[in-house]
Amino acid sequence: MSGNSSYRQILRSSAVMGGAQAINYMVGLLRIKVVAVLLGPAGVGVIGLYTSASNLVGAVTGLGLQRSAVRAIASADGDPVAVARATRMLRRLCWATGVLGWVASVALAIPLSRMMFQSSTHAWALAILGGTLLLGAINGGQLALLRGLRRIDDIARVQIVGAFLNTIVTIALYAWLRERGIVPVMLATATVSLATSWWFVRKVEFPAMSMTWTEAVAEAKPMVSLGIALMISTVLSMVLEFYTRSLVSRTYGVDAVGIYQAAWSLSGMFAGFVLTAMGTDFYPRLTAVIDDRVAAIREINEQTEIGVLLALPGLLVTLALAKWIVWALYSSAFAPATNVLVWMSLGVFGRVVSWPLGYVQLALNTGKWYAATEFLFIALQAALVTWMVPRFGVVGAAYAFFGCYVSYFIGMSLLTRRLIGFRHSPAALRLIVIATLLMVVTMAVSRLLPDLPAAILGSACAFVGGLWCLRGLSHRLGNDHRLIRAILRIPGIERVLAKREPQ
Repeated sequence: MSGNSSYRQILRSSAVMGGAQAINYMVGLLRIKVVAVLLGPAGVGVIGLYTSASNLVGAVTGLGLQRSAVRAIASADGDPVAVARATRMLRRLCWATGVLGWVASVALAIPLSRMMFQSSTHAWALAILGGTLLLGAINGGQLALLRGLRRIDDIARVQIVGAFLNTIVTIALYAWLRERGIVPVMLATATVSLATSWWFVRKVEFPAMSMTWTEAVAEAKPMVSLGIALMISTVLSMVLEFYTRSLVSRTYGVDAVGIYQAAWSLSGMFAGFVLTAMGTDFYPRLTAVIDDRVAAIREINEQTEIGVLLALPGLLVTLALAKWIVWALYSSAFAPATNVLVWMSLGVFGRVVSWPLGYVQLALNTGKWYAATEFLFIALQAALVTWMVPRFGVVGAAYAFFGCYVSYFIGMSLLTRRLIGFRHSPAALRLIVIATLLMVVTMAVSRLLPDLPAAILGSACAFVGGLWCLRGLSHRLGNDHRLIRAILRIPGIERVLAKREPQ
């Protein structure tokens, strides 16, 4: 695959998952606003701490099955019996790991409560929330099946329906119970998510079959082995997030955790669909061509280009209007999150340009390399958090996030050059440099000028950046693409898209 067709495939997967993510975020914005108004920073902070603790326990006990099962099912696609065997074993493992997660939550409830809240008051809640790990493990197995079978449209439908139903449940329970509704809401939304995924998975038909325990163990071994390797990076990320929130809570109180959580949620809003598409579509595509170094390098560069062009407009808007976004989506009580959001947005851009490089190790099946590099950079971020949070406040965590992803991009560029001889193409490098300059200028405008002039000039920068990204997409997709044809109907837009970029 070459030329426009490759860019179009990347865009289609990004569009399907991005559309689902966009609807999910739009519905989620209402949920965020209501929760922020009803519970305030302290309530949002408690939710963040509960979520971090549950995610950490679930990541350890889940054995990485949600990611390793995708590869197992995808490799068996086309053989109904093999798919049925992998799916049957996956479901058994999900039940086992889910029960293990609940037991671990009960056992660790008191020490986790003391670590996060300096008392055992919240231990009962953490123990009960172990039930979300069982529900989440089963739901994760359902989603892994859809990803393995490449049913991207069904995955998108699961996200959209789940977002609407969970928003209704969340608003209703919080309006009724307020702070007492935190645990019921988390249990209810986990149940709704499972029911939604089951509704779409039930359409997948498998041949009837039986499996002995010997066959089950043989089927489970490669899935669990790969899952453990993938689990390490997930657990390290969860530990880092748990540590960051706990440090902020101990140093500045639970209100500060709410400020951090608000900025964290908003920072990835406009880039989330790009990163989601990478995991859903780019990783399998890269794996398929990884033995062809030329094709693999082309895939990485093209994914980087499309990722930058899709994510940059939203990131520029976030930088330009950070204060107004926080106020509109949360409340004036979350005003300190503005500066945190700005620096986290810069770090998110680092994620967008570096994640395609990070998938190379997985595509090569070098699990040990992947675990080692993840440990190195997460340890670096933890060290930065430890040093910066006490000195700079909550924004120190954002400084650490940004600094880590600058280092990660440089490190992954050097490592992938060693592994497959990768170098960024001139087109990809040009996009990264220009996008970086646009973000720096927009950030400087928003920070150096008074509120109103900053908003006006920052919006102008975002508008110019958006037109530049639109032109870049048109040159890669071709004017016969239906998206570009639709855009060309806008009066005057043809002159903006006419000038071709140097390749």
